[in-house]
Amino acid sequence: MTEIQRLLTETIEEINQREKRDNRPRFSISFIRNHPGLFIGMYLAWLATLVVMLQSETLSGSVWLLVVLFIVLNGFFFFDVYPRYNYDDIDVLDFRVCYNGEWYNTRFVPDGLIESILRSPNVDDEHKAQLQKMVERKGELSFYDVFTLTRPAGAQSAG
Repeated sequence: MTEIQRLLTETIEEINQREKRDNRPRFSISFIRNHPGLFIGMYLAWLATLVVMLQSETLSGSVWLLVVLFIVLNGFFFFDVYPRYNYDDIDVLDFRVCYNGEWYNTRFVPDGLIESILRSPNVDDEHKAQLQKMVERKGELSFYDVFTLTRPAGAQSAG
């Protein structure tokens, strides 16, 4: 593992700890806060369906099924999952992108990481010069930008 890889991994682990990213579902009412209209509409539609079922001779015996299905199918709206960021996910496009998104392209690295790389005696001057050029050109760098410095010389493309 190169020094840049080590520093990236360290930074990612710090973010995971600080943001409590552990892949575990947690009960949350953020859905209600973020989408109150949808929440109210969902319950109004459920009540309308309940009224229709109670008025129907053939469906009135299945009201319990409506209640169970509503609770089971809509229960997941009340759980948030904060996926862990991993160094190994950078530049990998597979099924995990559906879950994690491309966080490494949209999330900017903290300034402290760039300073650590530039100050590290274990990072060669060529990589430091590339990093400074990327910062000058782009301003803020994503995790993917810094990751490109860890590629073999023939595969690199600066920012």
